[in-house]
Amino acid sequence: MNAITVIGAGTMGNGIAHVFAQKGHPVTIVDMAPDALERALATIDKNLSRLVSKERISELEKSETLARLTTSTDLTSSVASADLVVEAATENVDLKLKIFRDLDAAAPPHCILATNTSSISITKIASVTNRPDKVIGMHFMNPVPIMKLVEIIRGYATSDETCEKVMHASSALGKSPVEVNDYPGFVANRILMPMINEAIITLNEGVAGVTEIDTVMKLGMAHPMGPLQLADFIGLDICLSIMRVLQDGLGTSKYAPCPLLVNMVMAGKLGAKSGEGFYVHTRGSKELVVAPTFA
Repeated sequence: MNAITVIGAGTMGNGIAHVFAQKGHPVTIVDMAPDALERALATIDKNLSRLVSKERISELEKSETLARLTTSTDLTSSVASADLVVEAATENVDLKLKIFRDLDAAAPPHCILATNTSSISITKIASVTNRPDKVIGMHFMNPVPIMKLVEIIRGYATSDETCEKVMHASSALGKSPVEVNDYPGFVANRILMPMINEAIITLNEGVAGVTEIDTVMKLGMAHPMGPLQLADFIGLDICLSIMRVLQDGLGTSKYAPCPLLVNMVMAGKLGAKSGEGFYVHTRGSKELVVAPTFA
């Protein structure tokens, strides 16, 4: 697989484009919003500059990586010659189904269609295409250029050949691919999100405060960041969406999202992306300040 198209210029999309381009692939980033594409290129440039400053890559390698990147607002023309498409749009079922219908119609027959979904059924996504054997999950972790894991999710009809090609492509990026089957939340979020949700329940019930909960998990369980800080980093809306996928897919109340999480999302307190969640997030500052609601 050589030519790569990435659908979505957000945090995950630009990270995925970055790692493929850095490993020598020509990459087209597709987004309907031109300003999102500009931000994506600026982010990749900034991240590459950081690698240059740390002497992990040369200025030439940075320039060559950027030269491999193109942007487009036209999905149809952008996938016409693609060998692999990685969809990294918003975690919305209806949107993803529409994108995959469009991809199936526009991409060449040999092209593999991958989704970076963190929880939505690969089988369901594949069902709207005429190539379910070539549809697969590639769940990268955030931040993509740093995190090694790629969760490779096989849908019901995903072929062995498709899985082998995507596993190989992921390894060639310097990642560690792990093959899993298509169940709600897969492995990563099947385990992670209930933990985050339980931390929110613990806060909601007054067992401990934001800082105390995160400190216990960091110092006691050797987690690099606490679950409430991580929820802010992921986005509380994404956490809620995944909990609802787990609840609907597994049909048990143990996956019911905490009412506090639901209320925060309805109030627009989404974490780092909105400037406030369990913590207040100030651009350019790494200081953790507990949000006034919980102080």
